[in-house]
Amino acid sequence: MERKVFTELRGPHAAELNEALGRIGFRRSQSVAYRPSCVGCQACISVRVVASLFKPNSNQRRLLRRNGDLEVNACEAWTTEEQFSLLRRYLSVRHPDGGMHEMDEMDFADMVEQTPVDTYMIEYREPSQGGRPGRLVGACLTDRQSDGLSMIYSFFDPEHPDRNGLGNTIILDHIVHAAKASLPYVYLGYWVEGAPRMRYKTRYKPLEKLTPRGWVPFEPDPLARKTKIPNTSDKVLANTD
Repeated sequence: MERKVFTELRGPHAAELNEALGRIGFRRSQSVAYRPSCVGCQACISVRVVASLFKPNSNQRRLLRRNGDLEVNACEAWTTEEQFSLLRRYLSVRHPDGGMHEMDEMDFADMVEQTPVDTYMIEYREPSQGGRPGRLVGACLTDRQSDGLSMIYSFFDPEHPDRNGLGNTIILDHIVHAAKASLPYVYLGYWVEGAPRMRYKTRYKPLEKLTPRGWVPFEPDPLARKTKIPNTSDKVLANTD
C-alpha cells in the first residue's frame, strides 16, 4: 500500500519552503510537496547529480555530439498543443499502463502551470529552417533552485528515427547547464534498487543519495535484485522517466 506525506506550497515563501523540503527528500507536484511514507518500506531513495564534478563518459560525449544541433529554449511554464501531443506519443510508447496515460489537456496544464516556484518548460527542437522553429522532440518541466535544477518530468519522441537517447540527452543538457550556471546539483527524483526503469539515473556520476545522515556519495550495486514497481493511480507524478 503506497502512502505519501503532503504539504501545500503557498504564500510568499513557497519557493524557500520547496527548496528546504527538496533537500530532505520531498518532490514537487503542482503546488504540493510530497515524500513517500510507506509503512515498513524505505525503497524510494532521493538522488542528485553533483553537476560541478560530472565528467561525461565516452558514450555520453558521443550522445552530446550527436544531438548537439538541437535548439534548447527555456520557456515559461505555459502549455502548448505541440507539447501535449508529444507527451501523448511518449506515454503511449513508454508508459502505456502508467498512471499518467489517461491525462487530458487540462491535467497537463495543471501539471505545468500550477506552480508557486521558479519553473520552466525546457524545449528541445530540431534545427529551425527558413525562420520557422524546428519540430519539438523533447521537453522537461524543470524547477530552478538556489542549489540546482530539479527535473520534475521529462518526455520526448520515443520513436524518432534519427535521434536515439533523447531522454539521456535531456539529463546531460541539464547537468551541463547547471555546471555553467554554478548550480551544484541536478535533482533526479527517486531511485529504487533493482528497478529496471530507474536504472538510467545511475549513469550520471558522481551521484549522491539522501540517507538519515544526509546526502552521501552513492555507487549503486550493479548486481542488485530486480524490483517490480507497481503502477500508481496518480495522474501527476514527479519523476524523470
